[in-house]
Amino acid sequence: MALRFRMHLTRALLFSNKTHTIVRSRRCFGKSSSRLAPIPTTMKAWQIHKYGDNDVLQLESTRLPKITQPDQLIVKVHAASINPIDIAMRGGYGRAIIPKLKGLAGGSSEFPLVTGKDFSGVVMETGKRVKNFRVGDEVWGITSFQYHGSHAEYVLITTKEVAKKPKTLTHTEAASVPWVAMTAWAAIVTFGNMSERKALGKRILVHAGSGGVGSFAIQLLKTWGAEVVTTCSTNAIPLVTSLGADYAVDYKTQNVIAELQKIGKYDMVIDTLGGTTQDYSMELLKKWSNANYVTVVSPLLKDTDQYGLLPGLASAGLSMATSTIKGLTSGQVYHWAFCMPNNTALTTIGEMMDKKHILPVIDKVFTFDQLPAAFTKVQAGGARGKTVVEVVKDTVAAEE
Repeated sequence: MALRFRMHLTRALLFSNKTHTIVRSRRCFGKSSSRLAPIPTTMKAWQIHKYGDNDVLQLESTRLPKITQPDQLIVKVHAASINPIDIAMRGGYGRAIIPKLKGLAGGSSEFPLVTGKDFSGVVMETGKRVKNFRVGDEVWGITSFQYHGSHAEYVLITTKEVAKKPKTLTHTEAASVPWVAMTAWAAIVTFGNMSERKALGKRILVHAGSGGVGSFAIQLLKTWGAEVVTTCSTNAIPLVTSLGADYAVDYKTQNVIAELQKIGKYDMVIDTLGGTTQDYSMELLKKWSNANYVTVVSPLLKDTDQYGLLPGLASAGLSMATSTIKGLTSGQVYHWAFCMPNNTALTTIGEMMDKKHILPVIDKVFTFDQLPAAFTKVQAGGARGKTVVEVVKDTVAAEE
């Protein structure tokens, strides 16, 4: 029988850091404070020069990125997280498309590739047209595929990819959120067409609720008044129910499909697993009510890597069309969802976190030089929240 619980989540006390910051001297597109000393021209970053396993990860000294556009910022990274996309990209996932995006941004080659997507840190320099951020601001965000990643001492980003960090979170806590938050937001809101008003009273299934995307999605949907059902392993049930899940189906000891069917039909399914999950999940949706199936595991990058750019796009398109038509025959809507920068959504989420409506869920914290070990942990699966790497040690508590 599916388990129904309500528990309160007690956030583990992590560390915070509010260190003094320094700023690069004025350059072409930058503007900086004369009160602080220039920052270095080089930094340490985890880079790969070829695809492979952990042995391709190298901590190297490289040049700091330069501001070349008026809407860009340089941020000193205090913490960054490890996501499954980082593991996949280390092995070559997206190699048919991502280098082309990098080229559009002025990058000269596929390598070296700096890993990492989300981060929390401090603004060190801003472009001339940056109005909403100042040197010294604490921010969080995600790096785009066009630029180098966040597993470095500094990142170059645009204003579209960053927002003010929640005051109540440390950098370590904040770094665990942006990628999974933007992925969940894309699935639920951008592609799933759900909102706070629409979510009230809706029954929504979130697969793999103890993972990064799942644990965030549960909290967002419960804050909006939805009835949330999730799947997880036996030892993750206390976690997902403490986050607000109304039902937790144990895939290790229960017949998942049968238990999900007993609960009833669903207004939305958020699929973070892919594979055969799609086949039975579509059958769980309500018919002829525009119920949404949204997956964050599309075949787009996999197919372009396997078949080449144009044939891969055609293959992925055919897959999308087939699933869309199948859904339409039952009055259901089928979507792929991709993590996309959205500073407006990130600001909204930050406000929710400051109100304690959503809490960070962190599995383990590593130091910057332990990044390969962090990759190994995430690759092993079975996550209970996020894995974070501290680039600068958190030492001072965040505001309450």
